[in-house]
Amino acid sequence: MEKERMRIVIAGHVDHGKSTVIGRILADTGSLPQGKLEQVKVNCAKNAKPFEYAFLLDALKDEQAQGITIDAARCFFQTQRRHYIIIDAPGHIEFLKNMVTGAANAEAALIVIDAKEGIQENTKRHGYLVSMLGLKQVVVAVNKMDLTGYSQAVFEQTERDYRKFLSEFNLNPVAFVPVSAFFGENMIEKSTQMPWYQGLSLLEQIDALERETLAARLAQPFRFPLQGVYKFTEEGDERRIFSGTVETGKVSVGDEVIFLPSNKKSRVQSVEEFNRPPADSAQAGQAIGFTLNTQVYVQPGELLVKTSETQPQVASRFKANIFWMGRAPLIKNKRYKLKIAAKRIQVRLVELVSVIDASDLGSELNKQQVDRHDVAECIFETVKPIAFDLSSQVDATARFVLVDDFEIAGGGIILGLAQTNESMTSLHVRHREEAWVRGWINQAKRAQRNGHQARCVLFTGDFGQGRRKMAAALEKRLFEANRACYFMAYTNLNLGLDSDFTPDQADRVEELRRLGELARVMTDAGLIFISVVSVEDGFDLELLKKLNEPNEMIVVNVGENRFAEFQVDLNVEPHSNEGRVADEVIAILERHQVL
Repeated sequence: MEKERMRIVIAGHVDHGKSTVIGRILADTGSLPQGKLEQVKVNCAKNAKPFEYAFLLDALKDEQAQGITIDAARCFFQTQRRHYIIIDAPGHIEFLKNMVTGAANAEAALIVIDAKEGIQENTKRHGYLVSMLGLKQVVVAVNKMDLTGYSQAVFEQTERDYRKFLSEFNLNPVAFVPVSAFFGENMIEKSTQMPWYQGLSLLEQIDALERETLAARLAQPFRFPLQGVYKFTEEGDERRIFSGTVETGKVSVGDEVIFLPSNKKSRVQSVEEFNRPPADSAQAGQAIGFTLNTQVYVQPGELLVKTSETQPQVASRFKANIFWMGRAPLIKNKRYKLKIAAKRIQVRLVELVSVIDASDLGSELNKQQVDRHDVAECIFETVKPIAFDLSSQVDATARFVLVDDFEIAGGGIILGLAQTNESMTSLHVRHREEAWVRGWINQAKRAQRNGHQARCVLFTGDFGQGRRKMAAALEKRLFEANRACYFMAYTNLNLGLDSDFTPDQADRVEELRRLGELARVMTDAGLIFISVVSVEDGFDLELLKKLNEPNEMIVVNVGENRFAEFQVDLNVEPHSNEGRVADEVIAILERHQVL
């Protein structure tokens, strides 16, 4: 029977002996490559350096010279019970970013404290971060006990102080273990140097950890972040496979499911695995694909859940705790990229509630930005609604990172919804309209001169279905009727950009924003502005509609209507007769008293 696996992140303040702890475990469990220990000892002798177990981890010579570990390395060892993957999270304050990205994949944490030096600022930060990342199983190794003469009093005082600190954010370590990694005391077997300690050795304590994480994930509601949709066409295969990894819960063939935030419902028809026959069910931890019994069109990043279970939140504004690691501070109204599960979306800091000093958990209420290494309670808003859970309910879909200038700059957890009467987009439109400089000629005068009202007409749907021909035909028909009109494909907006510009999902929002602002200008000029645009969902259409205010918008959808969140004005079949579509749109304009 194959042994189970467990991932453990190990953290500690610089020079508290974290690397020595790891090196000793690797050596004493026989987990090193053959001859590796002897090779390191020979190299130390050649360089007239005393051998240290920490050197076993130092893959780069400059890391040894600095005496600190600067990257999140992974190493492996095994016991009779299981295989372990150790994620070595750096202790130096400059490299805390690696801890956030490394610990996110761990099931337990080992925090190392120097018994003589005691609890340091980074020791407290690590505890806070471990809690923020949702790791409930934590073991604390009080190292270098030899430097205190294996003092029971020192160990117990360290335990009392650190437990008290961790209790402030509801983190209760499984155990505190006194060790001397350098001498191997209490690492693998019980130490004779500390007869007063009645607990397990460090390795025994690690082995005693139960994989509660997996059991808890199975007991939680089904959560499946959609990573991709694949269609197979060979040999008449018409399957559309929705792929990703099940984060929590389980699902079976026949279960009714719903994609959020798009609200597309269906039932699971099959569970697909690579090079394996279809299965009847899937559970947390499995990377699989689903087929559904009805065709639904959704974008990667949506969250698939069961309709019969507790639903996640769907909103664009939320309250969160965040640990900031960016070189530049986190500031209000700047655009950042939010990564949560499989979703990538633009986000802004709306309100800074308080900044927390991670070393003493004190709060600063009047700070105007989040500086590097600050922990803060914030309110964020995404450009459109997303699906997420609260950290108190499902950790996996409540954790997120923020990207600033292509680098991970912060990590956090969602605490709850943040209610608001006005979104950032609505606020922007209101301020824009208040500041709008108007000339002598108002829209009423333009309408009288042109013989019609202004409107924005958007054609949407899949590329290659004749949308542009329909839009151009509408422009031609209106122009021939002496109407003031203009057709522009939204792709023209990118023609002034660098040739190597490749928009990602965050840039896509910027494209839509620019199109919406342009529509506002064109309709203010009294034109019937016509454009063709590809959108992900109805929320994109709502964004364009809002940006075009106070003028109105008409939406023509070509092909299957995928917008459960938005009421389109006209649906037409792909490659419909352009003249007939133009007549139908003109009829709508007449009903709306535009013409």
